[in-house]
Amino acid sequence: MGNCLNKSQSKDSDSDYHVEFAAGNVKLITTKEAWDEKSEEAKRDGKIVVANFTATWCGPCKMIAPLYSELSEKYTSFMFLLVDVDELADFSTSWDIKATPTFFFLKDGKEIDKLVGANKPELQKKLASVNDLIPQHDHQ
Repeated sequence: MGNCLNKSQSKDSDSDYHVEFAAGNVKLITTKEAWDEKSEEAKRDGKIVVANFTATWCGPCKMIAPLYSELSEKYTSFMFLLVDVDELADFSTSWDIKATPTFFFLKDGKEIDKLVGANKPELQKKLASVNDLIPQHDHQ
């Protein structure tokens, strides 16, 4: 399981950041207002929020980003959000982020699960188990 505890001295070019990290149905959150807006939208639509607190300089974050994007297309009953801990430092601190990536699973704005680190099998497992909590609307 990989995670980053602090920023390394060398900073990669982040010109491809938005493409690499926020692909698929992942929504990049750049302001507290955007977070509030998406949280309200998720509550209204009865969606579970999966929030990925990440950093452009974090190797494990880059490694799991394509899977996160892929999962956002598979689990359409979830809202996948991406928060850059450097862009929203104060906001991230309020979530007590100790390492990146950290994934929060939120229902009606409340934490129902959490995963620290780029553990692909565990992320998939948590998504599947949280998905089981959502009432399915079968129209057969």
